[in-house]
Amino acid sequence: MPRRNYRLDIEEEQILWKDRKRYLGLPISFTRYELTPTRFIIRTGLFTTNTEEVLLYRVLDLKLKRSLWQKIFGVGTITLHTMDQTARVTEFKNIKGSEKVRQFLGKAVEAERDRKRITAREIYGSGFGEGLDYDADLDEDGIPDYLE
Repeated sequence: MPRRNYRLDIEEEQILWKDRKRYLGLPISFTRYELTPTRFIIRTGLFTTNTEEVLLYRVLDLKLKRSLWQKIFGVGTITLHTMDQTARVTEFKNIKGSEKVRQFLGKAVEAERDRKRITAREIYGSGFGEGLDYDADLDEDGIPDYLE
């Protein structure tokens, strides 16, 4: 029986921005951040690498925080609040030039929403589930209570 060679034709997405988590302003970490036209990617680890992706159009809010030490070393922490089930709050810690990066990320998020033609109502929902804790499973049957 002849061997079949399967080839995946997956296009590499262009990387618009990338950086590493920094300590004392130096990129000596194994946490890497990337931004492509459609998603944020966070890769952590040396021997075992974990990769987490957040789609840009799912980002609800961006926040920048800079402590005194971060200001001294020229870095900051950008926090993303998303609609993603696994990464509701994602942090890009100790990013160099954090104010410019925050502005760039905000523009990239808006551009992706425009490209997908997503309106505010689609992002925030139409009132379904307001005030519900989506992880609440009070009767412990394995099904969140809002689905029952």
